[in-house]
Amino acid sequence: MLKGDIDYDKLIKRFGTEKISSELQDRIKKVTGEDHFMLRRGIFFSHREMNRILDDYEKGNKFFLYTGRGPSGHTHIGHLVPWVFAKWLQEKFDVNMYFQLTDDEKFYSKPNLTLEETGKFAYENALDFYCIRFQTRKNKNYYQHKKYSNSLSNCSQSSKEN
Repeated sequence: MLKGDIDYDKLIKRFGTEKISSELQDRIKKVTGEDHFMLRRGIFFSHREMNRILDDYEKGNKFFLYTGRGPSGHTHIGHLVPWVFAKWLQEKFDVNMYFQLTDDEKFYSKPNLTLEETGKFAYENALDFYCIRFQTRKNKNYYQHKKYSNSLSNCSQSSKEN
C-alpha cells in the first residue's frame, strides 16, 4: 500500500525520463487526432524520447512498441493500465507490438515459484493481454524461458536449488 507523498521529480530524475508537458500532450493529440484520457488525467506523468518518436513518425519513419510482464501471479488492474494505453498507441500509429514474458526472471527472483508455475502464469498473462484486443497481426509474443531448450529448464531448476 502506498503511503505519503510521491516525489515525481525524484522518480523522473532516477529513471532518466521527462515530464509529459501540455505541449507534448497537444502534439500527441495533433498527430493522433485525439487525446487519450490517461494522458489528459495525468495517469502517465513522464516519458522517454516521445518527442524524438513523434519527429521520426512525422518524417515517415517506423517504430515499434515494447512491453511485457514478469509473470509471478495473475493479471491485475496495475498491469492493465499501461496495456490499454499501449493498445491505443498501436492503433493510432499502426505499429508492431512486442510483448515479452520474463518467466525465467520471475522463477529466479521468487524463491517460492517453480518453472511450471511461472510458465503457467506467463500463458495466462498472455491471454489477458490479448483480451484487450490488440491488433493480432501486429503482435509478437516472447516467452523468455521457452526460447531455450529443455536442458536449460533442467539447469535452471538445479541452479535455483543450489
